Amino acid sequence: MLPDVTENIEMIARSVRDFSQKQIKPNVRTWDETQEFPAEVFRQLGALGVMGMLVPEDFGGAGLGYREYVTAIAELSKVDGSIGLSMAAHNSLLHQSHSDVWE
Repeated sequence: MLPDVTENIEMIARSVRDFSQKQIKPNVRTWDETQEFPAEVFRQLGALGVMGMLVPEDFGGAGLGYREYVTAIAELSKVDGSIGLSMAAHNSLLHQSHSDVWE
């Protein structure tokens, strides 16, 4: 892997890991027990750039690739699999439904 790609992936992993530990982990049990969907977490993930990772920058996304995307999913899923899966679904569906416009 190229050094700048590795550094970028490590930065994303660290950023998503820190966010997950601070914003998700303390609440996982409560959300599960109350069956609450943590919409605010997804707004925060959007601000972090995670909800539009595969969207080109020209269209308001992060313009990242699948390595970064999978890294973010893995880090979120280590703390809460449902949040990792929801983020993955959002990105995949968004990318799939608009990829003809971006390419």
